[in-house]
Amino acid sequence: MRASIDLDHPILAAHRRSARRRDLVVLALGLACIVAMILDVMTGPSALGWGQVLAGLVSPGSLDPATHAIIWQIRLPQALVAILVGAGLALAGAEMQTVLDNPLSDPFTLGISSAASFGASLAIVLGIGIPFVPFDAMTPINAFVFAFGAVLLIQALARARSGGVQSLVLFGIALVFAFNALTALVQFLSSPEALQQLVFWTMGSLSRAGWWAVALLALVVGTVAPFALLAARQLTALRLGEDRAASAGVDVARLRFVSLLRVSLLSATAVACVGVVGFVGLVGPHIARLLLGEDHRRFLPGSMLVGALLMSLAASAAKLIVPGSSMPVGIVTALIGVPVFLALMLRPGGRA
Repeated sequence: MRASIDLDHPILAAHRRSARRRDLVVLALGLACIVAMILDVMTGPSALGWGQVLAGLVSPGSLDPATHAIIWQIRLPQALVAILVGAGLALAGAEMQTVLDNPLSDPFTLGISSAASFGASLAIVLGIGIPFVPFDAMTPINAFVFAFGAVLLIQALARARSGGVQSLVLFGIALVFAFNALTALVQFLSSPEALQQLVFWTMGSLSRAGWWAVALLALVVGTVAPFALLAARQLTALRLGEDRAASAGVDVARLRFVSLLRVSLLSATAVACVGVVGFVGLVGPHIARLLLGEDHRRFLPGSMLVGALLMSLAASAAKLIVPGSSMPVGIVTALIGVPVFLALMLRPGGRA
């Protein structure tokens, strides 16, 4: 006769309360992202009120032509890109920290940003790109191809050497130095005008983001995120160690390979759309881990929401710090990310 389970047992009751609390935290983060996005749309040289923005989003036809253009052609696509880039980078950072078992990992640990910068520099300075690609699309496509290719190269080298996490990280560090040197060479050969464009791009900016970037990011994040969530239980098991995960039936090598492919796709797309944006993929997962714990069923979506919130707030701050102009958002995320990360690492009770 099967023993019945006491659903009112104190341990089970405490677990249910903890689960409900975490669900409420995820819901609160989602609502905060919506508020931050509306605030981002409101912020700018032409000040808009809550009422105008909400009315414009619900009923675009009620707006005058100038306000309609400001909201729907400039600010809304940039605000959505900020949300999607933050969510994608934080999800990539969460997976990277898990599969590399390194809390200091972020989406750019394996040289993705350096490879993307080199690809962009070839397009901006030398006009070199994939044949038959329009000139306006050459920079983001070059950045994407080089970033994605860098991770595939690292995977191939690590598999050829039959190495584990250490090999991936070491090859990644080697690629960082190699691509940084190549980018510096291109900068040395560039004209002052091209150099200015390249430096601005490497700072990370939302100013050129349009509906094309929204569509591309939504497609990539919307496609990759469900597969990451399907692997949540395996990723949680991997946090206990490779041996324990393997004993639980997890194919660690395959999980790491597929996970890093997701990371590379998310990171390469984000870099291609807005340039290099640091610290979101590093800090976002740490904050989510503090709020939600290590269960990846909530940790992964929580990381996405925290990253989206950080990026959206940074986008608003970028328009407020220097009135009348939009500072590159990568500068703001670094200014915010460094003290937040140090606070997390130095907080009483241990590391982030």
